[in-house]
Amino acid sequence: MIHAYRAELLSVAHDPRDAGREAVRHEPDGLLVIEDGVVIARGAYADLAPRYPGVTVETLSGLVVPGFIDAHVHYPQTDRIASHGEQLLDWLDKHIFPAEKAFVDKAHAGAVAAFFLEELLRNGTTSALVFPTVHEQSVDALFEAALSRRMRIVSGKVLMNLGPEGLNDTVATGRAETEALIRRWKGRGRLGYAVTPRFALASSDGQLADAGALLAEHPDVLMHTHLSENLHEIAAVAGRFPDSADYLDAYDRFGLVTPRSVFAHGVHLSDRACSRLHGSGAGIAVCPSSNLFLGSGHFDFGQADRHALRLGLGTDIGAGTSFSMLRTSGLAYQAALAREDRLDPFRALYLATAGSAALLHIEDRVGALEPGQEADFAVLDPAATPLLARRTYEADLATRLFALQILGDDRAIARTYVMGECAWKRTP
Repeated sequence: MIHAYRAELLSVAHDPRDAGREAVRHEPDGLLVIEDGVVIARGAYADLAPRYPGVTVETLSGLVVPGFIDAHVHYPQTDRIASHGEQLLDWLDKHIFPAEKAFVDKAHAGAVAAFFLEELLRNGTTSALVFPTVHEQSVDALFEAALSRRMRIVSGKVLMNLGPEGLNDTVATGRAETEALIRRWKGRGRLGYAVTPRFALASSDGQLADAGALLAEHPDVLMHTHLSENLHEIAAVAGRFPDSADYLDAYDRFGLVTPRSVFAHGVHLSDRACSRLHGSGAGIAVCPSSNLFLGSGHFDFGQADRHALRLGLGTDIGAGTSFSMLRTSGLAYQAALAREDRLDPFRALYLATAGSAALLHIEDRVGALEPGQEADFAVLDPAATPLLARRTYEADLATRLFALQILGDDRAIARTYVMGECAWKRTP
């Protein structure tokens, strides 16, 4: 069945750092034509509408952008967002590991997964790369909830055999459960799998090596972990791996640095590590809200750009303080400016959509609202609050987009669409 939406359409399919404003596609009065959840045409309403006589057209008020793609987020940490007082390692021990132990209970995991996914949709996020827990059933619960909502979710059981009591697996069980999950979920809905060692300190050498082997054995899965987030963490990794050149090298020796590797944070990277990331094709999920909240530092966009690193954007709940990718991109602007770099609003939109899609290797399916892609999109309301309405009144596109980036949050999401159908709608 074919249906269409008339609206102001905006997407940024390529990094404006490289492509300039040619990367920006904008139809002030556009038409988005969808068949069976996939975009089949997009263009100016006046040009495109005559080609589809008899097709029902719904008019959407607001700015339609691709659904946001969260490149790094922890669903089991949802109930520990805004936990006070610690930097990364102590915060994990005090707040996060105790909360994650509860995910041994499938019913608990399912309840949190349902709330988590609804919160993503409420914030205009339609795809995400998600950390579960060490428990196999935490992945099942997330995938079941995502499948029922037709969301594009990538996740994978956490591998951790050096964690606290109650959150450990073994090399053998980690492999067996990972392989079972891949078999159980491969090809179902819009789901994808990621081999997920928690971080270098949480796994033995044997488990890190086996994670690299799993990645090599399954060429259609990602690898998802943390890298160079916090100075205390980096010092501990250096102590654990004294023969490694840096934190990234500790992963590299086990075959974990590949084009399918997504590393969260990368706040404190050596130039050597940046060169290796670029050469390998691996990328970074930048998480400015989390980095500020835990006192980890500001991501160096200038260094990343000098090395042409692949970047996406992540909320990192629950160290991050908002599910909103608008809010997160606003904090990314501030993090960049702290290092005297300037994050253009169109580039911020790219990082939150097509950039994250490319990082997750799903850019052919989502991120730009181009024909052939799945019709996931959000309707942004530039007048969602009195202040936004005042700031954006009669403003040009760049000003409206930047105001949404800095002042926007969940209130600015009027609707969220998944596969062309409304999955969330703001109540009056």
